[in-house]
Amino acid sequence: MAQKSILITGCSSGIGYDAAHFMKNAGWQVFATCRAEPDCARLRGEGLESFPLDYTDTDSMTAAVAECVSRTGGTLDALFNNGAYGCPGAVEDLPTEALREIFETNLFGYHELTRQIIPIMRAQGHGRIVNCSSVLGLAVMRWRGAYNATKFAMEGLTDTLRLEMRGTDIHVILIEPGPVTSKIRENSIPHFERWIDWKASPRKDQYERTLLKRLYEPSSGPDQFELPASAVSKKLLHAVDSPRPRPRYYVTTPTYVIGFLRRILSTRGLDWVLSRI
Repeated sequence: MAQKSILITGCSSGIGYDAAHFMKNAGWQVFATCRAEPDCARLRGEGLESFPLDYTDTDSMTAAVAECVSRTGGTLDALFNNGAYGCPGAVEDLPTEALREIFETNLFGYHELTRQIIPIMRAQGHGRIVNCSSVLGLAVMRWRGAYNATKFAMEGLTDTLRLEMRGTDIHVILIEPGPVTSKIRENSIPHFERWIDWKASPRKDQYERTLLKRLYEPSSGPDQFELPASAVSKKLLHAVDSPRPRPRYYVTTPTYVIGFLRRILSTRGLDWVLSRI
C-alpha cells in the first residue's frame, strides 16, 4: 500500500509538534508546517518534511498545499488543522479588532485551508479533515472570550461540514482537548499586552488577583488534569486511521466532565459550576 500522507499545521510546539513526530513514527508521510521559516528549518533538522503555512496569508496556504501535492503526486489523505492562539482578557476590554484578528487564525484560516484541500480529497475519493477544537468549544471560561468564541464557531462550522459530507468518503472530525502541555499560555502574553488595557479597566483589581498571576507567575507544577500532547496525537491517529472514525474525540478528564455536565445541567446550573473554575 502507498504511504498515507497528512498535512499538520501549527507544528512549532505543543500539540502540532508532537503530532508531527507521532504520525511520522506511525508510518505516515507528514507535512509539518509552521508559520515561521526558522521553526520549519528546526523541524527539517529533526527529520520532518516542513515548510511554512500561515493561516492569515492565502498565498502561503496555497503554496503549502501545492508543495504537499507535488510531493505525493497529487493526493493528500488527511488534514489536521491545529494552529491557534489565545488573547486573554475580559470581553468588555477586548477591542473588536483583536477579535477579528484572532478569528483570522483560529477559524477563517482553518476554513480557507480546508476549502483548498477538499477538491483534492474529492478527486481521490476519500479523506479525513480533523479540526483541533477545545473543551472551550463545549463550555466557556472567564477571561477567555476571544478563544471561546473561535472554538464555539469552529464547532458549528465543523458539524455543518460533517453533515454536508455525508454520502462521501470524506470524514470530518473534531478533537476536543482540555488542559494539554503546550506553550499556549506564554504565547498568549504578547496578544494580551498588545490589546488589553487592563490598568484602565473597571476590572483592574480582578486582573491583578487572577489573570495576571496565571499569565506571568510560574506555576507550581502542571494542572492535576493536564496530559502530554501525545494524548491528542493518539486520538488523531485513530481519527485518520479508523474505518469508522468518531465525529468527536474528547481528550482529558475535564472534557469528559464538561461534556457530561452540559447534557444534564440547566444553563444556570452549568454557569454556577463554571463560575467556580
